[in-house]
Amino acid sequence: MNKRIGFVLRGLKTEQFATFEEHYKANSKAKINLDTRLEYNFDKGNRLIGTFTTFTFQQNNKVFLKLSVSCHFSIDSESFESFCEADIIIFPKGFMAHLAMITVSSGRGVLHAKTEGTVFNKFLLPTIDVTQLVKEDISFDLES
Repeated sequence: MNKRIGFVLRGLKTEQFATFEEHYKANSKAKINLDTRLEYNFDKGNRLIGTFTTFTFQQNNKVFLKLSVSCHFSIDSESFESFCEADIIIFPKGFMAHLAMITVSSGRGVLHAKTEGTVFNKFLLPTIDVTQLVKEDISFDLES
């Protein structure tokens, strides 16, 4: 059963942005690697889910561009209560993947804005299948 989950985007934050020009060689034939990380935090008192993505671009195993972005979502009280089970809350993977997609897309815009007018502006975040990052429901302990 798919139930509607009420939520609102409350905030977007650039957690970290760094470039290391000395680690990037523009004319190199070396492969560029992109590492993508995803994590969630939960604030039960305010019914907030924080979705954090980190993107690290590397050349020759050296980081030359790093961006971490977070989006913060408030969950309406009815939806919140419907996911509580004893001392944990469990959010469905489809919903958490949706929040991750919003955060990844936000990161794409932040990356463009931060690198506009620089040599790093050509590095775009590719489309990312977040279902490969979120493979199961996400639970949080309500006791801590």
